[in-house]
Amino acid sequence: MTAVDSPEKILFSSTTQAFLSKEASLRHVRDLHAAGESFDGAWWRRAAELGWTALLVPEELGGGSASGDGLTDLAMVAELLGKTVAPGPLYAVSTVLAALVAASGRDRHADLIEALMSGETVASWAVYEPCRGWAPLDPRVTFAEVDGGYRIDGVKDRVEAATQSAVLLVVARCGDQVRQFLVPTNAPGVRITPQESIDLVKQYAEVRFDDVRLDSDSAVGSAAETPALIERQSQIAQVLVCAEAVGILQTVFDFTVQWALDRHSFGRPLASYQALKHGFADMKMWLEACRATTAAAVADVSVGAPGAGLSASIAKSYVGELASQILQRCVQMHGGIGVTWEHDLHLYLRRVTLYRAMFGTPEEHNLRVYEMESR
Repeated sequence: MTAVDSPEKILFSSTTQAFLSKEASLRHVRDLHAAGESFDGAWWRRAAELGWTALLVPEELGGGSASGDGLTDLAMVAELLGKTVAPGPLYAVSTVLAALVAASGRDRHADLIEALMSGETVASWAVYEPCRGWAPLDPRVTFAEVDGGYRIDGVKDRVEAATQSAVLLVVARCGDQVRQFLVPTNAPGVRITPQESIDLVKQYAEVRFDDVRLDSDSAVGSAAETPALIERQSQIAQVLVCAEAVGILQTVFDFTVQWALDRHSFGRPLASYQALKHGFADMKMWLEACRATTAAAVADVSVGAPGAGLSASIAKSYVGELASQILQRCVQMHGGIGVTWEHDLHLYLRRVTLYRAMFGTPEEHNLRVYEMESR
């Protein structure tokens, strides 16, 4: 999602790609699944050393990026992750860091920011709730002010990497007021139950909060700034999953084209048949449209443009809908082998199917686009 047009960006891109090829290949993904694991902690710390976790953190807090545009560089990392459907809590940690560094009183959380950047600590954004769609500003988990601190009650689900996280950023409500709180996963009253995931290594969990007591420093941002923080976190999550989907689509399209060139039928390559040529032309057009809408959304969200929310919703709707269709067509192009466990196609299909539902489905974003355009 970013032009590699400087020595710094070339080095950052090539180092990231080399690391993923060596340390997060499809073989590694299958091995993690066989072991019932999501990601290795030591692996995540090495990834953090490459600078992934520092991209959204300003320089005065120890962060920084190769291009000076952290979100654009992070989107490039996400696109590279898609090439091998790599593991890791990059988006979970990034959405938490986005809130911590933008909120007032961030100095109170300096130690956590540093721990997240180093990879020593993992955190996740607890925003989804059972039997509900994407409604980050309308939580049912409640908070109340008690004894100079806060009490949290309720249930969150689809919390990424909850079992590996030391702290959760929980969205909660008290009357008309919505706030976010840092809740340690080992706090009394917190119960984590793993959930099934269609992806092989992306793991999620339900988290129950039963009379969980927090101190006053656990709140992230004021009540007045919380809606804007949540909106930006949502936009960041949406464009990052779109960027990864673009990386997935490009990878699968390329090896499907190669398959059609190598595979012969009646003495001719499959790619020479006109019907398949038209199919590849359609997929190429959709792929480039996915890339363009994602790049536009990343650019808008990066600078906080007035239409950033609209751009993010357009990208999430379009990519979420078309990515699954392109992958299904690639499965059909491969014939019977495309539906086997041994072939890698299903690894990519699982990831885009998961991302279609996360941070708002295409249908939910279609409604949001309609509402924003109707104002």
